[in-house]
Amino acid sequence: MNNQLLIKEKLQATLEKIQTKSDGSPVTDLQLDKTLAEEIEKLTTELESVNPNLNPLLYATYLLNGAWQLQYSTAREIRSLISLPLGLKLGKVYQVIDVANKLFFNLAKVKHSLGLASGYVKVTASFEPAKEDLEPLANKRINVYFDKRYLSIEKIVGINTPQLNPFKVVSANNPTSRTATLDITYLDETLRIGRGGDGSLFILSKSHDLPDFTS
Repeated sequence: MNNQLLIKEKLQATLEKIQTKSDGSPVTDLQLDKTLAEEIEKLTTELESVNPNLNPLLYATYLLNGAWQLQYSTAREIRSLISLPLGLKLGKVYQVIDVANKLFFNLAKVKHSLGLASGYVKVTASFEPAKEDLEPLANKRINVYFDKRYLSIEKIVGINTPQLNPFKVVSANNPTSRTATLDITYLDETLRIGRGGDGSLFILSKSHDLPDFTS
């Protein structure tokens, strides 16, 4: 077994272990002790160093396409979802990418801890390859432009509520002084690692739980 697969197996085993307690919702570094968070960062960095697709925006866009489930993140926006008010709990979080049209959406499932209600938050966005002059950023960095944020309640006490799906649509926030960026630092058929412009980490696994992208 080559070094890439060994590191990937170690990282995935660690993530699966911590996710067994999270019911499929992504785990953040704030939920872990410092030693375990450092171990995940170490394994992630090692895996990034043996990335089989160093230029994903040139030669591996087909791997990006489709649905991905977020497993782990250090991003502020994911950390904030872990502690929701009113007894709400974060469920699975997905990102669905349509490479051909340079669109994606993020979908966070939410449910009440007592089963009183369930719904989701969806954020739509577009993206483009960043026009960087220096390698190696040019073929792995994308600029992200957030569009709309949808707040939806799908069920209340088990009853479908189409009139509340969505109940609110607003413009999504973009950074005021910079363009949001994401570096795709590792990519294969089943695993993707990204680094945000603020240094935040995202680890996602390919998913077949969602239908194809719809705008």
